[in-house]
Amino acid sequence: MKCIYCGSEASKVLDSRSTEETNSIRRRRECLNCGKRFTTYETVETVPILVIKKDGSRQPFNIEKIKCGMIKACEKRPVSMAQIDAMAEDIEKTIQNSLVQEIKSSQIGEMIMERLKKVDEIAYVRFASVYRQFKDVTNFIKLITEM
Repeated sequence: MKCIYCGSEASKVLDSRSTEETNSIRRRRECLNCGKRFTTYETVETVPILVIKKDGSRQPFNIEKIKCGMIKACEKRPVSMAQIDAMAEDIEKTIQNSLVQEIKSSQIGEMIMERLKKVDEIAYVRFASVYRQFKDVTNFIKLITEM
């Protein structure tokens, strides 16, 4: 980190504090060359992720859409909001760790179904029926027999 006064790259950190509102770290530094103090802020860079919809259009990834779909599938089921949040955050983390900038909505749907199946089979079937656009009962029967 270059000193803002003399341009030296030699500095030491005197104090570090996290800032809650911006998800960054505030560091108070002292230049080892001129002795003056200055403050720096560090933030995590995130790569924007675009979701490719079935029609080919693209829109920004939104974890709230994942949560809404799961909440609808888990309605009147013994699945807590904490479980839904954890599943949605796990999906978001998986996508971010894959380092892709674009992901198909079908891949996200599969991730959701995979997690719902482990937590509540009824919620899984509900989500699958909407996600896979079941037209009649035979699709339900086929899905249930595969389980």
